Amino acid sequence: MDKVVATAAEAVADVPDGATLAVGGFGLSGVPNVLIGALFERGTSGLGVVSNNCGAMESGLAVLLAAGRIARVTGSYIGANKEFARQYLAGELEVELIPQGTLAERLRAGGAGIPAFFTPAGVGTQVADGGLPWRYDGRGGVAVASPPKEVRVFDGAEYVLERGIRTDFALVRAARGDRHGNLVFNKSARNFNPLAATAGRVTVAEVEELVEPGEIDPDAVHLPGVFVQRVVALTPEQAGAKMIENRTVSRPAAGRSVGA
Repeated sequence: MDKVVATAAEAVADVPDGATLAVGGFGLSGVPNVLIGALFERGTSGLGVVSNNCGAMESGLAVLLAAGRIARVTGSYIGANKEFARQYLAGELEVELIPQGTLAERLRAGGAGIPAFFTPAGVGTQVADGGLPWRYDGRGGVAVASPPKEVRVFDGAEYVLERGIRTDFALVRAARGDRHGNLVFNKSARNFNPLAATAGRVTVAEVEELVEPGEIDPDAVHLPGVFVQRVVALTPEQAGAKMIENRTVSRPAAGRSVGA
């Protein structure tokens, strides 16, 4: 039952070239940076990644992306990642962009053993009709386009069929975890990490605080250990290395100096 692995390098040592990965995180929150860094150091390439986004500010998946290690991305947000956009438009990267809620449900369904489901999101658009550019040819044309999906009518409304997602591995980050793999996530880190974890056939979790079994109240567990195969305890330095994507400050009140 003890699922703790000594190092991140050991935890991802069997991830082969061409593997598919479900990766947790939302923006810069809850991103398994240490495990991603271990994959980078190992030189793993040709990866198919399923994640809300593909990293930002030269961190997270952006590290693998910039090194040309990612072949395909299934996600819902490109954001301000200029290298992501460049590779996509240049035909170097295959990208399946899907509605964010649909992505979340596809991961959840895959983890729950549900092969497919119907949703109203995307009906009447290229999400359902097909034709979204998955890969460009580098000359402005479309090399690979999305296929049309089945649409059915239920109670007078149209719904599009979406497939559940299963991946070879999942990489997630938790605030707390025990040796049995039970995990607790902090705030918005809970958005995609639990879903990604259930979708992976082998799930690896990096935890900011490792505790002994029984120290986490069962009612406080966000993800049961049955979904987690490996746990890596972060050092205090690794756990504390958190970035802020957009730092903003308020204007001082009228007649009041900054710092007063």
